[in-house]
Amino acid sequence: MSKQTADRGDALVRAGAIVFAVGAVATLVTFVPLFFDLTRLPTAAYWICMLMPLGFLLSLAGLLATARAERRRARD
Repeated sequence: MSKQTADRGDALVRAGAIVFAVGAVATLVTFVPLFFDLTRLPTAAYWICMLMPLGFLLSLAGLLATARAERRRARD
């Protein structure tokens, strides 16, 4: 069971990294028009930038799950 928890934690870290990367790219894309005086993107594009902190939180949850599984495994 602890191996599954560690695997689940690793999967959360990977998913969080992907979500964070998508949010980071969206942040760069939404700020480019502001610097080059181009037409602003729709509001929905700015909401996609919120994926960056969500990815960070997913990765953090995965790290905590993996740490708990490792601690349980060390105890047993």
